[in-house]
Amino acid sequence: MPMPNDYFQNVLFAQTPLTESEYENCTFVDCDFANVDLSGITFFECVFKGCNFVGAKLPRTPLREVQFSHCDFTGQRMGNASGFLMAVSFAHCTLRRASFYKLRLNKCVFKHCNLGEADFSEADLSRVPLTDCDLLRATFEHTNLEGADLRTARYFAIDPDLNRIRRAKFSSDQLAGLLLKYDLDLD
Repeated sequence: MPMPNDYFQNVLFAQTPLTESEYENCTFVDCDFANVDLSGITFFECVFKGCNFVGAKLPRTPLREVQFSHCDFTGQRMGNASGFLMAVSFAHCTLRRASFYKLRLNKCVFKHCNLGEADFSEADLSRVPLTDCDLLRATFEHTNLEGADLRTARYFAIDPDLNRIRRAKFSSDQLAGLLLKYDLDLD
């Protein structure tokens, strides 16, 4: 097992595969995980900065208390509901077209992320902050958004009839994103 606080920088993991099944208190900086199979590898209290996860395989990849900053997850399938324990924070990450389908995300934090065209169908985003996130054309269908904080999120369209939004936080200038299906003319 890697020693706690191991540091990995500029590693192309397609050429230098991860050798252990558990990584604890490790830091990964500017590493490339593109198209790497990470199935079954556990990351606990790790930090990823500037890493590329495009095309990485993440099913059954437990992420516990993990921080991602400036990482690219474009088009990424973020796991499945049964095998993916997610307690992570994303800051300044690109998650365009990422799929969070049926995931329990209520222990996640999203700050300054591009979540355009992301799929949150049937996901649990209860009490999740989506601080200053771009949600252009993100899909919310049968999503639990109870208590979620979207006050600084932008460009979302959420149908209150299809999603649970009780006690979710919105700013008054975002009401159009909740009323889009009614084709209202709001000033």
